[in-house]
Amino acid sequence: MTLFDVTKKETLQKNAPLAQRMRPQTLDEILGQSHIIGPGKLLRRAIETDKLSSLIFWGSPGCGKTTIASVIANVTNKFYASLNAVTDGVQDLRKVTAAAEENLSLYGKQTILFIDEIHRFNKGQQDALLPWVEKGLIVLIGATTQNPYFSLNPALLSRSMIFELKPLQKEDIACILERSCRDVKRGLGAYKLEVTPEAIAHLCNCSQGDARIALNGLELAVLSSRPDERGVRVIDLSVVEESIQRPMVVYDNTGDEHYDIISAFIKSMRGSDADATIYYLARMLDAGEDPLFIARRIVIQAAEDVGLADPRALQVAQSAAAALQFIGMPEGRIILAEAALYVAKAPKSNSAYMAIDSALAQVRAGKVGAVPNHLKDSHYAGAKQLGHGTGYQYPHNNPSGWLPQQYLPDALKDTVFYEENPRDYKGFQKGAKT
Repeated sequence: MTLFDVTKKETLQKNAPLAQRMRPQTLDEILGQSHIIGPGKLLRRAIETDKLSSLIFWGSPGCGKTTIASVIANVTNKFYASLNAVTDGVQDLRKVTAAAEENLSLYGKQTILFIDEIHRFNKGQQDALLPWVEKGLIVLIGATTQNPYFSLNPALLSRSMIFELKPLQKEDIACILERSCRDVKRGLGAYKLEVTPEAIAHLCNCSQGDARIALNGLELAVLSSRPDERGVRVIDLSVVEESIQRPMVVYDNTGDEHYDIISAFIKSMRGSDADATIYYLARMLDAGEDPLFIARRIVIQAAEDVGLADPRALQVAQSAAAALQFIGMPEGRIILAEAALYVAKAPKSNSAYMAIDSALAQVRAGKVGAVPNHLKDSHYAGAKQLGHGTGYQYPHNNPSGWLPQQYLPDALKDTVFYEENPRDYKGFQKGAKT
């Protein structure tokens, strides 16, 4: 590397965006991915001992895929090269592998090849990687925002360890922002700053788990603000609203607004108003509400308010909750919208909700009664001598699948818990009291 190269590198680093300058340089600086790089975790051990195999990092934008790769570049004893699948192709790959062969011959060291957006490589380009990975010439680290099981070749997957990175939590992003404000060398610490908690909170909410968005917003707010008479740049809510081009949504995740919006969301689904349902869903998502909290409310509404009128609603809601965990945000917003609209548009019946509460009320009032003898277990020794099971009629012996007999205890013989709603699903077995 020449003196000109060093000068160029230093100039680029100095003029790089804040998100690039503040990129963690050690494992301990990385926030939010303790499930894979926490103390004692497999990936951390592999990095610290420089015993890496090929890796695929999968996660949403700004969660730390490139960051972990850059930390590996800092600590590894191997050579390091990087490509971007958006701008580079097989020809660039051949140049890297040719250099890797030379380095292996001259120095006996492997080369780590980081490929950003690896899912953008087509099948042929991905296949071109295989011989070099198999030979051990390169250790591949691929980063992708797409599910690798769908976007990468099975042959490449079988030779790689896959790690899913989670979106950063608001607390992680707040810590990154505060660290940036203090850091004199790489961050904004050379400026005299007063950043209000409301400004930090708004940047965290708007970032949707992407640290780059928050850091870029903070940097623009600082650089576009003039110092006051004290020489201090005050970064308050109004400044970051302008810098990130998004107004603050009035929504307190722990206060009245939180409960008011979720209440309106629930009542809109119950009232079959699709437009209001999707509006309040958008309010919550935009304000950074926990998507899983919303999913749980949709599941509850599917059982409580749709219930037996459309039993499929619960399946849809539960499937949506599982899909949300599998896919994550931001695509998860579509999954939540589908489930919420299904529940809103479905016919409504609270008969199951009323039935279980009615039965619980009787049980808690002490009206339990003895199980009728013909329903008791008759399979243990001595049961038949006690008359247990005697007189029980097996419903399948009747072509209709139903036979009249008493199931409730004598004390509750004529009690009705389930009041059939005219909107309930019509495919249920019709029973009768005896």
